[in-house]
Amino acid sequence: MNRRKFLKRAAGAFAALGLPSALLLPHDSRAAGQNLRFGPPQPFDFAALKGQARALAVAPYQRHGGQLPAAVAALDWDQYQSIRYRKDHALWAGDDHRFLAQFFHMGLYFKKPVTMHEVAGGQAREIGYEPAMFDYGDSGLDKVGLPADLGFAGFRLNRRSDPERDFAAFLGASYFRAVGAEGQYGLSARGLAIDTGTGSDEEFPDFVAFYLERPAGDSETVVVYALLDSPSIAGAYRFAVTPGEPLLMEIDSALYPRKAIERIGLGPCTSMYQTGENDRRMAWDWRPEIHDSDGLAMHSGSDEWIWRPLTNPPQLRFNMFSDRDPRGFGLLQRDRDFGHYQDDGVFYEKRPCLWVEPKGGWGEGSVQLVEIPTVDETFDNIVAFWNPKEKPQPGQELLFGYRLFWGAAPPAEPALAQCVSTRTGLGGVIGFKRLAWSQRFAVDFRGGNLAQLAARNASVEPVLQASGARLETVSARPLHEIHGYRVMFDAVPEKDDSSQIDLRLFLRDASGALSETWLYQWTPPPLAERKVY
Repeated sequence: MNRRKFLKRAAGAFAALGLPSALLLPHDSRAAGQNLRFGPPQPFDFAALKGQARALAVAPYQRHGGQLPAAVAALDWDQYQSIRYRKDHALWAGDDHRFLAQFFHMGLYFKKPVTMHEVAGGQAREIGYEPAMFDYGDSGLDKVGLPADLGFAGFRLNRRSDPERDFAAFLGASYFRAVGAEGQYGLSARGLAIDTGTGSDEEFPDFVAFYLERPAGDSETVVVYALLDSPSIAGAYRFAVTPGEPLLMEIDSALYPRKAIERIGLGPCTSMYQTGENDRRMAWDWRPEIHDSDGLAMHSGSDEWIWRPLTNPPQLRFNMFSDRDPRGFGLLQRDRDFGHYQDDGVFYEKRPCLWVEPKGGWGEGSVQLVEIPTVDETFDNIVAFWNPKEKPQPGQELLFGYRLFWGAAPPAEPALAQCVSTRTGLGGVIGFKRLAWSQRFAVDFRGGNLAQLAARNASVEPVLQASGARLETVSARPLHEIHGYRVMFDAVPEKDDSSQIDLRLFLRDASGALSETWLYQWTPPPLAERKVY
């Protein structure tokens, strides 16, 4: 899935049930100190938005939006990128609090308008599109008569002190992104995933309307409400966004299925992994590593910490990790060393981690991971989400709350040692003729009690399991350069085909477990490609 194109192609939608469309906006309704046009006020709160979503769910689905004007639909990438929102038209530009909201123009891959509203004093007013809101740059749209009901594609949030660099953006389907203190965008979140990795067509729900609550003067938090709609489900969301390190999003959602859903994904995280130290199948680029995230971390309901390095598999790969009441999961970028990426343009070492922390018990289900083959970094090929054991049914109300943390590290980490790198290569003993092909794994752990144990060269046991492979030359020894330990072993496939091999590893001594659990899925190359050199 081409992420830079899909995140724009799968735009949100237009018109919320029961609210006025932009066609009804009076041209003279303007707030003092704001260069914006507003519709008439309507009573609003989260309970009303839930009722609106429930009403949508019992009615047949209707596609949102219409035909874009020809000049807007014809915009190419450079023309679209030249369009800039005028900062004197930012929402709350005339207020004295800490935040601004700015809107994205329609065009390119954003073909469905999303209605925008300001909420203040329990009243919502729709914000009308006007060409004067935008500097059209080299797009040519300033010479075209654009309709008054064109609408917006999405919005972004800024601190008033920094109107250039946004800290969160909602744009495309139900996608949104945020940054921590390093200010670097990377992976995305979604409101909901439907039928991801099932083999059938994936459904991408749309946020069709947003409601931005005017912050109090001293508030450090922006509250945003969203209405979601798709052929299978409707929903209401509340986001409380607090920038910082990490940036925190408190999310409450109410979901109303139109029909039974085979696979629903809660708290979905979407990222990219092309190549890295553990998977060099697509390492044709001059840069050593290319990825927004390097692993899936999980904190299970039974208090086990798990690390699963990501890969770029030769075919679609689906994993599920069964659990009850998970404490958290997320896609992380643990490797934050510039030298490992050498990219001074997009700075992969600064890409944020995204940690999902459920509020309340989510019951039985599984964290599910989908890895899709990709040839380059323009594709988002990694998805992780929580899938409840019970499939959603029409007529239900599903209430889920969770927190998202965006930053250099998740807010919760194990007291045990963590896996800090996974490297792979040809197995065998240097200087001796290889009699069989094998894959070498070098897995490094750091943290917990390992620094003290390494300092005295203490014996540490690697607890290692493999399905479908024979293990050779297994060792665990201190790695003083990282104040930790390195586990090395060779895996020899038991079959001559490319059957998947599952690996499981953790460290222990007489006191018990010393590290989180490392999980890995490895697909050996075809027999004809197994060169022993």
